[in-house]
Amino acid sequence: MIELIIVLVAGGATCVFILGYRKYAYRLDLLDYPGGHKLHGEPTPLVGGLAMFSGFFVTLLILPLQLSDYRSLFAASVLLVVVGVLDDLHELSSWARFVAQIGAALLMCYWGGVIIYDLGALVGDSIVVMGYWAIPFTIFSTVGVINAINMSDGMNGQAGGLSLVAVISLIVLSILGSRIGEVMLLFVLVGVIVAFLAFNLKSPLLRKVVFMGDAGSLFIGFMLTWFLITLSQGDNRIVSPVSALWILAVPLLDTVGIMFHRLLKLQSPFRSDRMHIHHILQNMGLSANTAMIGLIAASIVLSGFGIYGYVVQLAESTMLNIFLVLFAFYYSVMSYLWARFGSSDLIAKTG
Repeated sequence: MIELIIVLVAGGATCVFILGYRKYAYRLDLLDYPGGHKLHGEPTPLVGGLAMFSGFFVTLLILPLQLSDYRSLFAASVLLVVVGVLDDLHELSSWARFVAQIGAALLMCYWGGVIIYDLGALVGDSIVVMGYWAIPFTIFSTVGVINAINMSDGMNGQAGGLSLVAVISLIVLSILGSRIGEVMLLFVLVGVIVAFLAFNLKSPLLRKVVFMGDAGSLFIGFMLTWFLITLSQGDNRIVSPVSALWILAVPLLDTVGIMFHRLLKLQSPFRSDRMHIHHILQNMGLSANTAMIGLIAASIVLSGFGIYGYVVQLAESTMLNIFLVLFAFYYSVMSYLWARFGSSDLIAKTG
C-alpha cells in the first residue's frame, strides 16, 4: 500500500510541475521546434526532465529516509539538470555536457562513496577488482549510461519506457534482496516516469505533449547509474555488476553498436545521424509507436533474463559470455540493416 501511495504522490507532483513548467516554457523559448527529420508538428516544451527532477526530490522530502545520505545524489542531479536545461535552451557543445557528466560522477564517487570497486566473478570464481582504476572506471561507466539513455531519446515514449523497465527490474531485485530503502526511492522514480509518459505519449486525459529534453535524459541516466552501482557493490550487494548489462541491454546495445560502427568507418562516435535502431525500424516501415513498443518489449525480455540469472544464481562469467554473444549477433544483424536501411545524413538535435 505504501508503494502505491509513493507512486501516486510522485506522479501527482510531477504532473503539477509539468503543467506549471509548460506554461513558462513558451515564455523562455524552452521548446523543441519541428523541422528537418523531426516528426512532431508544433513547438513542444522541453520540461519533462525538469518536472521529473522536481517531482522526485519533492517526494523524497516526505519519505522516512535519512536525507543526508542523498546529498551527493541531489547535488549531482542539480548539476546535470541545470546543464541539461541550458543545453535545451542554447545547445551546448558536447564537451560542456561531458564535463558536467564527469563532474556529477566525481560528486557521486568522492562525496557519495558510490564507486565500482569490482566487476564481480567474471573469470571463474575470481573477483575482478578494479583497484586504482575504480574511480576512472566508475566515471567512464556513468558517462556511458547517461549517454546511452540520451541517445535512446529518439521518439515519444522510448527513453521513458526503457528507463521504466530498468527501474521496475531494479525494484524486483531490491525486493528479492530486502533493500527497502532503495525500493521506496525506486518507486518514486516509477511515479515520476509514468507521469512524464502520460504527457509524452499524449494520453486521452492529458493531451498536452512534453519532451524530457536533455535535462531529463541526463537526470534519468544518472539515477539509473547510481542505483545500479549501489545495488551491485559492497558486502550487502544484491546483484552482480554484469546484471547491469542486461537491465540496460537495449540502450547499451544500440549505443555501443553504433559508436563501434562509426569508429570502424573513421567517423566521430558522437556524430548525430539516422543509424540508431529506432531510425532503422522506422525506415523498414514500422510506425513510431510500433517501433517503440517493440524496443520496450525487447527490453522487458532481456531485463527478465538478467533477473532470472540472479534468481537461479547463474555464474556471472556465463552471464557475461551470453551477453557478448548477444552483442555479436546484434551487431551482425544491424550491419546488414545499416547497409540496407540506414542513412548517415546528419540530423538536428531532438527533444
